[in-house]
Amino acid sequence: MSNTNSEPNNLIDASSPYLLQHAYNPVQWHEWGTEALAKAKAENKLILVSIGYSACHWCHVMERESFENHEVAEVMNRHFICIKVDREERPDIDQIYMYAIQLMTGSGGWPLNCICLPDQRPIYGGTYFKKDDWINILENVAGLWANEPDKATQYAERLTSGIRDSEKIIPSVSLETYTNEHLTEIIEPWKRHFDIGYGGYNRAPKFPLPNNWVFLLRYGFLSDDESVFTAVCHTLEEMSRGGIYDQIGGGFARYSVDDQWHVPHFEKMLYDNAQLISLYIEAYQCTKFDSFKQTAVETIDWVFNEMTSNDGLFYSALDADSEGVEGKFYIWDQEEFNAILGEDAALIGAYFNITEDGNWEEEQTNILRKTISDDVLIEKYNLDAETLLDKVKQAKIKLLEVRSKRIRPGLDDKCLTAWNGLMIKALADAGQILTHDLYYKKAVAAASFMLLNLKSKDGGLYRNFKNGKASITAFLDDYAFFIEALIALYEYYFDEKWLMEAKSLSDYVLTNFTDTDSPMFFYTSAESEDLIARKHEVMDNVIPAANSTMALNLKKLGLLFDLESYRAKSSEMLAAVYPKIKSYGSAYSNWAILLLNEVYGINEIAITGLETDVIKLELNNHYIPNKIILGGTESSLPLLKGKQSNETKVYVCRNKVCQLPVKTVEEALEHMQ
Repeated sequence: MSNTNSEPNNLIDASSPYLLQHAYNPVQWHEWGTEALAKAKAENKLILVSIGYSACHWCHVMERESFENHEVAEVMNRHFICIKVDREERPDIDQIYMYAIQLMTGSGGWPLNCICLPDQRPIYGGTYFKKDDWINILENVAGLWANEPDKATQYAERLTSGIRDSEKIIPSVSLETYTNEHLTEIIEPWKRHFDIGYGGYNRAPKFPLPNNWVFLLRYGFLSDDESVFTAVCHTLEEMSRGGIYDQIGGGFARYSVDDQWHVPHFEKMLYDNAQLISLYIEAYQCTKFDSFKQTAVETIDWVFNEMTSNDGLFYSALDADSEGVEGKFYIWDQEEFNAILGEDAALIGAYFNITEDGNWEEEQTNILRKTISDDVLIEKYNLDAETLLDKVKQAKIKLLEVRSKRIRPGLDDKCLTAWNGLMIKALADAGQILTHDLYYKKAVAAASFMLLNLKSKDGGLYRNFKNGKASITAFLDDYAFFIEALIALYEYYFDEKWLMEAKSLSDYVLTNFTDTDSPMFFYTSAESEDLIARKHEVMDNVIPAANSTMALNLKKLGLLFDLESYRAKSSEMLAAVYPKIKSYGSAYSNWAILLLNEVYGINEIAITGLETDVIKLELNNHYIPNKIILGGTESSLPLLKGKQSNETKVYVCRNKVCQLPVKTVEEALEHMQ
């Protein structure tokens, strides 16, 4: 017996689409909050915290097998206060219980299921469980609590102590002077993991990890390390040719299950795509490879077409599944493919690797990917490059038209401040490098909406926005990525209101997130609710760590506003984490960008005069990864004081040393050698 209830449970009023998916489960789910937590204490019942997100395939599987099953629900409801958590809305809760599961089992992931004492301290947990195993676990842990509560409490004490002591970052005794040798120590072991065949790292599954490649691109360029630079370009090329990239609709899936970027785990996340737009645009600025530009533009088009709300904010995710089948929306059998494309079917079929038997394990189905170079097809089909390009373009339009009539994957339509910050920055980056004002206008619309609707009365931020309301106090990543976006908006047209907002939010972080015992900021605000531990987020992952991003922000703002306190805080953070970067570079890639800037210095480029825009436009044709840029005819910024005049001049400073002003970009570039 496996079906849903006719009456909803307590999740029916939730803002999260993921929680709403469970609103008709027979499990009496609660949202995390004072009511559910008080109920657990009052009834002396164990708490079952089940954490996932809307695009998570195995979360859906466990729901179908267990949470929709009345037999399972009866056991859960009898013994536990059951709480459902959307990890994207409440990463603070997820952080704590994920670490608990990792301490218990050595690994983690989602769905994450953690059983806790009535006071929230964990005692048992894991990820996905089959139905019968799940029932056995529930009954055994409930029996332990009923018959040996002291044993359960002792275990909870040890586990909670481990959670609180984890990731402690202590201040460095001395601040180092960083050199190229420090970078080499990080890079050399890192290189050994590059996959020279298919790009990325020599493992499966393969995640895009955009921040890794941003650092490696900058390092390869600045240090003139051809092996690293080639690895980056090869990886970007292979990802955009693989099944992980939606060849006709644009946008990247979360990861590929194999080592060839072939078979994606089909969900599409805003945070991946925002970062990948920034990465591909930066790589295009550096290399001028048109394929990188095309990938970025197509991904932006996908965001505008499928992920943009009426308010101008950006949605969170698209599910992997449609009609209960993973990837069904995206795959093709040869017969349908040929019928759509007619006389061009053979050519386009070869272009996208379409075969009669199918190119993955699902019988006779194909994931679109590029395995043959254009030159081979041009010769085989006796075409010129322009004709091939046109035929591919027309084929994509036809395929997209047919695909658009299929049942779509579920959309997670909540808007998160952190992920919107990443997307705003991506649009500012793309607009700047491609000279495309529409991207800037969309970025401005989103940022303006957030400042109007997601700011609290005390000057802080909210985490989420859905159905006209914001309800969750923001976390450190919300501040870090939004501040980063505001700095990018300033650099577009030198409108200082964005910079003033960035500084105001940074001051809020310093007031409300500072840990007096560590250089790192807490992940949660002093205004957030109390949990069993207050954690830091230090390691960079699929999204850079909130602390590494704040350290980069403080460095930039410290230079722009000439605030030594900001710069000193950033330096202190880097010094404390530096020993860890050496041992595992790819998990500290954003910190490595900060280190790279220390070694090579940051070019502070100030442009003044009536032709500021012309100079900036020309400057954008050149790749200068270690820079801040400021300008305008009127300004209160220290670096621009006394420099305003009608005559156009470019000032370059680095490491507290300024060069004489020059009149051309060419002369300015000479100062940056």
